[in-house]
Amino acid sequence: MIRTVRPDDSPAVADLIVQLGYDITPDDARRRLVQIAGRADHALLVAEDANRVVGFIHVSIAETLEHEPRGEIRTLTVDESCRGREVGARLLEAVEEWARSRGMRKMRVRSNMKRERARRFYERHGYEVTKSQNVFDKNLGREGDR
Repeated sequence: MIRTVRPDDSPAVADLIVQLGYDITPDDARRRLVQIAGRADHALLVAEDANRVVGFIHVSIAETLEHEPRGEIRTLTVDESCRGREVGARLLEAVEEWARSRGMRKMRVRSNMKRERARRFYERHGYEVTKSQNVFDKNLGREGDR
């Protein structure tokens, strides 16, 4: 079953994000879910199996001057024990329909080049690599940290 995320899903969502290799606590996940949930330009969905969250997807509408608005998958992860069982495919279909219903004609997803299994998954579902790029981060610190 695919449904909208709830704040009490935060421990399971945090665990799924940790499986992707990111450091997040259930409290961080809950705070971020609450900040994003309910926004018209974002969707946060989970896949459930036997009342257990086994997958998570976050999509948003990306608007830029150089492109028409499009749906952009921010996170897609499936519990290691459930991979290969079409959970990811169902989540992907759900957000593609969400984007279509909002007038989007294109989807985008970014995936680390080392995630070969993810690349094969997206290509099986009609996505194609259109560019490679560097990602630059800069820590801005907090007010008073200077």
